[in-house]
Amino acid sequence: MLRRHFLGSLALLPFASAVRAESFEITMTEAEWRARLTPAQFAVLRDEDTEAAGSSPLNTEHRKGVYHCAGCDLPLYASETKYESGTGWPSFWQALPRAVATKDDSSLFSRRTEVHCRRCGGHLGHVFDDGPEPTGKRYCMNGVALRFVPA
Repeated sequence: MLRRHFLGSLALLPFASAVRAESFEITMTEAEWRARLTPAQFAVLRDEDTEAAGSSPLNTEHRKGVYHCAGCDLPLYASETKYESGTGWPSFWQALPRAVATKDDSSLFSRRTEVHCRRCGGHLGHVFDDGPEPTGKRYCMNGVALRFVPA
């Protein structure tokens, strides 16, 4: 089940999302994205929703492999960087080189850093500075925004 963030309906307005204004290698119309993605994937990747904590089967994925963007199939995270953060979402301490981009997110009356796929702009989750060494980062991702490809 997905939770609409408090100001989620504003994401439909043209000024609400800097990510929507950027140019990406892969672009599609809303209808094309809806045809390509499940409703849950569309809600997270295109409308910046958040899946319920503990709902992703990827939380218990422990095989070697790579986590790809569910929107455009870009490799994002190596399984070696995944760890149990206790948050209920798949978490990683490092993204693959040139895989993700970030932007400030001040929705919900707080300041966070949003993570999105650098190729299609899909919303993946947020990154925080409370992760493990060696980076100290916690990339807290929506599992529905990812696709696991075993090695």
